[in-house]
Amino acid sequence: MLEAGSIAVVGVASDENSSFLRGTAAAPEHIRKALHCPSSNLCAENGVDLSTAPGWQLVGDIGTPEMQPSFDQIEEAIQDLVEADVRVISLGGDHSITHPIVRAHSAHYPSLTILHLDAHPDLYDQLDGNRNSHACPFARIMEEGLADCLVSLGIRTTTPHLRDQADRFGVEIITASQDWRPVVASLQPPLYLSLDLDVLDPAFAPGISHHEPGGLSTREVLDILHALPHPPIGADIVELNPDRDLNGLTAMVAAKLLKEILAGMLG
Repeated sequence: MLEAGSIAVVGVASDENSSFLRGTAAAPEHIRKALHCPSSNLCAENGVDLSTAPGWQLVGDIGTPEMQPSFDQIEEAIQDLVEADVRVISLGGDHSITHPIVRAHSAHYPSLTILHLDAHPDLYDQLDGNRNSHACPFARIMEEGLADCLVSLGIRTTTPHLRDQADRFGVEIITASQDWRPVVASLQPPLYLSLDLDVLDPAFAPGISHHEPGGLSTREVLDILHALPHPPIGADIVELNPDRDLNGLTAMVAAKLLKEILAGMLG
């Protein structure tokens, strides 16, 4: 039984809104396997030993790759946890799942600040006729007023349409080559973190569908996580595609990032 104030790590088996390749629906199990890989351990860099630390739990998946959940099902499942005062880290799945997840958080946490780590702004009005594409979640989130502030960091593929969308919604774009520290230091609570693994350069995370060279290193992303001025009230890690991974490398990177987010939230 999850207690109030605890953290649930929930898989979301969804990739139906992926625009290029499917496969991310299978990611949650690969991240959990990497988390418990005997080649490493459950100690985070701040000294928290997740193998003995109370207050967090792996709670399985919403849907399966064969029976993928609807947005309504994702929102309802996350909302049940949030309303029970359980904090949620969601493991995707493609980035479209962030829309129903943030919607589930928004009623309980008004005036959300979202820190979005990604190669892409994911602000398309629609992609290939799909307004729920994994390229569109932050357009839907901002249209619906689910967040007061959206900062997108690590961006390196901004089209003219996406620049117009960022201006329309007041999104602060920090490119992969810009200094992120002043912006991250100014983030206000309540803070939600959305981490697309393709924020990383493909050299560090080959197991993603959209390889976009010129990204951040694993250490740079860890530095961002460690610099957060407030523990996130929720988070997601998305876009691991096990079909493209090499020797489970990207799954191990995802598990490392999960450990550091968990340890930061546990305080």
